[in-house]
Amino acid sequence: MIIKIIKYIFLGALQGFTEPIPVSSSGHIVIFKHLFNLDVLNDINFEIVVNFGSFIAICFLYRKEIAYIIRDFFLFLKTKKEKYKTNYKYAWLIVIGTIPAGIAGLLLKDYIDKFSNNVKLVGIALLITSIALFLIKDFKGKKEKKDITVKDAIIIGFFQVIALFPGISRSGATVVGGMTNNLKRDSALNYSFMLYLPISVATMMLGVKDLLDASNLSSLIIPYLIGMITSAILTYFSAKWFINIMKKGKLIYFSIYCLIVGLLVILFL
Repeated sequence: MIIKIIKYIFLGALQGFTEPIPVSSSGHIVIFKHLFNLDVLNDINFEIVVNFGSFIAICFLYRKEIAYIIRDFFLFLKTKKEKYKTNYKYAWLIVIGTIPAGIAGLLLKDYIDKFSNNVKLVGIALLITSIALFLIKDFKGKKEKKDITVKDAIIIGFFQVIALFPGISRSGATVVGGMTNNLKRDSALNYSFMLYLPISVATMMLGVKDLLDASNLSSLIIPYLIGMITSAILTYFSAKWFINIMKKGKLIYFSIYCLIVGLLVILFL
């Protein structure tokens, strides 16, 4: 039992640390599946659980922002006052930016699954992530939250579609999409995290039935819970670290990391 718990803590930590930063958490899962014969790495239900841990962490980190968006959305509907309009519009932009990945996730599921079984393709995808991060490492942008347009949201949403494939970082792709559309670094990053929340909810909703129907769920409640807590803690601190790096404009660190890992995967796995 102790060995099993250690395995679940490991995967919870792996998911939690890599989810917020632009290195592709799904790509790392594929790589570790190839390297290690751990049954926990093939546990789809556990992936849902640790994803929920990451979701909780991001919600907690952005709790004030989320509360203001929800509050202002309904206050604008009620009062039509201009001071509530920015967050009202922002809420719709989050919905719009989520739609492309939502549709693509349903239509491309079989292709994504095939991609996930090919570790070489994941290595190539990490190289693409590295190049994209390198190209925008010095971008600063001028647009703030209030300046994001529907066109920006759609374009960033399509960047998130690309990130459905393991090795293409979701946070990296959406930050690149935001910054190439002239968003400031902090605006691009905040919008990226906001887009993560509905995608995460959709993933959990699609998988919750299978989770509840699992025959061995009762015996895995404790390992699952520990893994989820581990994922939440690591996600929280990893996201704060990423926010700090973004403020300093040091995306080159992640570009170099993805380059090294991508090359190692292609050459040796």
